[in-house]
Amino acid sequence: MIEIREIKPTKCEIKRFVKYPIDVLYRDSKQYVPSLVSDEVRTLLPGENPAFDYCESIYFMAFRDGKPVGRIAGIINRLVNERTGKQEGRFGYVDFIDDDQVVDALFEAVSRWARDKGMTSLTGPLGFTDMDPEGMLVEGFDEVSTQATIYNYDYYPRQMQRMGYVKDVDWLEYKVVVPKEIPAKMQRVADIVRQRVGVDNIKYTNRKALVRDYGDAIFKLINEAYDDLFGYSPLSEKQIKHYIKMYLPFLPLDDLSLVVKPDGELIGVGIAIPSLSQALIKCRGRLFPTGWYHLLKAFKGHNDTVDLLLIAVKPEYQNKGVNALFFTDLIPCFNKFGYKWADTGHELEENEKVQQQWQYFETRQNKRRRAFTKPL
Repeated sequence: MIEIREIKPTKCEIKRFVKYPIDVLYRDSKQYVPSLVSDEVRTLLPGENPAFDYCESIYFMAFRDGKPVGRIAGIINRLVNERTGKQEGRFGYVDFIDDDQVVDALFEAVSRWARDKGMTSLTGPLGFTDMDPEGMLVEGFDEVSTQATIYNYDYYPRQMQRMGYVKDVDWLEYKVVVPKEIPAKMQRVADIVRQRVGVDNIKYTNRKALVRDYGDAIFKLINEAYDDLFGYSPLSEKQIKHYIKMYLPFLPLDDLSLVVKPDGELIGVGIAIPSLSQALIKCRGRLFPTGWYHLLKAFKGHNDTVDLLLIAVKPEYQNKGVNALFFTDLIPCFNKFGYKWADTGHELEENEKVQQQWQYFETRQNKRRRAFTKPL
């Protein structure tokens, strides 16, 4: 007998929801990378996450004989629905054992909620915004995940297909070999861009100065650059302030590349971070009692992998070779810290502009993830 319980949006209840995959389902997985429990709890709590200004959510867990066997969140992003003209619900934060009854019960609970809210379709896995993990893994189950992406077992997509869900979009990810030298062709492109387009890199060594000068500009640029991408939810002023406080104090400044015009206007940003995957696996998503130590080691150079979180370029400067400036800036930094590999963020399958930037490197596509959709 499967029991579905609605999880109340309190810190105690949400923490139980967050810990289920970490402590139960993926307890013995070598590929699953947990999020920081504290960060995920803040994301899911209405009083903590500014996205609730235009989103609403519901959380369910499935139990059998009193033991948890699955979880799922239902989300409605009204801002995205207004932009697309759709009445689309989202599912996310979804995990389950390989059991048809459990899966059906979880998705029926979210589907019923979404229908009652007037939604006509259900799509996911998606979060509240693009700052949240999205896309179900459909290839690359033997690869270690990253801190910014979802890991799931190989039976997940099979269960989605059994229920009648179909592909909406796919994202691709790549493992990149960090070259010892800047590729000659890339260096030539970067030099030409500096001369003809009149832009160049700047670096910061003072974090407070970075936040003062470009904190708002970085996230406003992301809004511009990503505006046309699948399901993008523009960040509000409140969210921008939230993410400045949440992320910028911890970004290694060597791994942050800004491209500006002579007057200082920001036209591109590239953000990388040392891989936290092994540290998060060791600390199981907890900062205490020893999690902070593993994370600190990852940040302090005990690492051979860097995660390429994002690259954003103003639309009018895209396809002008600006991306070459990021890599001519970052490759020497990556070698300085001993990175051998870089994991890319997830890129939409049809986004050829982004994928062309890897032509200068030795790469392999190591993961594919998918958003599934179904009419309600």
